[in-house]
Formats: sequence, structure tokens, C-alpha cells
Amino acid sequence: MSSIPECGAGVRDAVADPIEPAEFDEAGFRVRHAELAQGYGGAGDPDDPALVQAMQIVLHLPKVDPPPRSAVLAAAATASVALCLDERVGPGGEWAERYLAWKRSRIRKVSRRARGAQWLAANEVDGVTVEVEGAQARALVPGPVGEVDPRIKRLQIGGTDLEHDDPGPPDPELPVLWVNSPLGMTVGKAAAQVGHASMLLAGALTAAQALRWNEREFRSSVRDADERLWRTLADQVARGTAVAVRDAGFTEVAPGSMTVIAVPARSW
Repeated sequence: MSSIPECGAGVRDAVADPIEPAEFDEAGFRVRHAELAQGYGGAGDPDDPALVQAMQIVLHLPKVDPPPRSAVLAAAATASVALCLDERVGPGGEWAERYLAWKRSRIRKVSRRARGAQWLAANEVDGVTVEVEGAQARALVPGPVGEVDPRIKRLQIGGTDLEHDDPGPPDPELPVLWVNSPLGMTVGKAAAQVGHASMLLAGALTAAQALRWNEREFRSSVRDADERLWRTLADQVARGTAVAVRDAGFTEVAPGSMTVIAVPARSW
């Protein structure tokens, strides 16, 4: 595994249904994984800023009793990688052209928040929604920033944050996405970063490991890492046993900041 830089920041059902074993196309999955494993960003930015490609991630943040921050981030991470390996982004798929235009450019993710009717409307836009421990997030099919669907464009990018929570020890059967807590990222920024980390991890895995993760519906544990733990995790990145997201510094953090480190499940 190697660290790859971050460049920025449905199924049409409200919640993605697991694919029945009899319906699962392993060969097609391997093709989509191979595309993801090739990396991205080679095409750079277009001359027209309106044509910059971005994946919009919509976080469901009800005003009353919002879900825990760690669960929201876990949902964002799962939705992001699930879209990248969805059969509709594969060869001949209805989302393939839009997905590849994004993946092969200098990609970005933008997190937005929604509640009530806004959230219902967001689920009418092409993408994948997942629910993790009561938290919901929807990753939308990427496209030019100048052509964002009006139902999504009106959603706020900032303005709401969630308190850090303590969800306990991570599940040893799931990968862990460690967030660099001292950076103080907002939930929206962190959602974009863990979304990128889940993509990086999936691309760094072997096809067999990715298939195993698919069986767990691409779930992961998201946890905060303090400075001491972060140094240990950085050593894992240096050894090639974990992958790191390095931010381009467009918002909130300095260019080159290591924001999230993804560690495979212990059982892998």
C-alpha cells in the first residue's frame, strides 16, 4: 500500500440494499476494483472552473437528536466507496461516463448537510445512500461543480458541526479510518476525508480483500487519533501497511496535511 494525495473536498432507494449472493457478479466487481486500483487524478483540472469535477456527499443531520459524529463519518466513508464499486459505474453502466470523468481528473469531494424535506429530495438524485448505526449519508454520482443539481446546490456546505464522541474500541473485523484529531476538522471536512480514505484503501487492497470487504458492505470504524497514536499510524504508512490521505489545503488545513490514515481489518 502507498499514500496517495487528497485533492480537495441512489441506489435510488433511501438505503442501499445488500446484493443477494445469486445476483452478485464477481467478474464485474473485479473489473471495477481494477479501475479503482489504477489511481486517479492524471488529467488535472480543466481550464474552466465550472467544469472541475466533484463528488457531493450529503450528510443527514436532523436538527433534533443528530447521530453521533463517528457514525456520520462512517456512513460517509461507506457511501463513497460503495458508489465507486457500484455496478452502475462499471463498463456500460449508466453512471460510468460521469464517474470516470471525475476519477480520471483531479478529484474533489464536497460535503453538504440536509434534514427533513431536503434529505428526501437529495435521495432523488443519482447516488448511493447507506445507514450506519442510525446515521445516513448519500454519495452522489460525481459531475462538474457548475452543474450541481439544484436540489443539492441549495444545501449548506458548512455551518453545522457535531461533538466528538467516544464509540469505544473499533471492530477488529472492520478496517479503521483514523482521523487526525489535532487538526480540528469540521464534520463536513472530515466526511470528505474519510470518504477519500475508504477509496484509497479499497484501491490498495487485493481483489480478494476487496471482495471480503464487500461482504461486510464496505463498513469501517472511524476513530479519532491523538498525536501519540498518529505517530504510530504514520509509521504503518511508511511501512506500507496503511494508506494516508494528504490534503491539498484548499479548506481548513494546510497543504500536505495528513488527515486520515486507513488501516485494514486485523483479520485481513
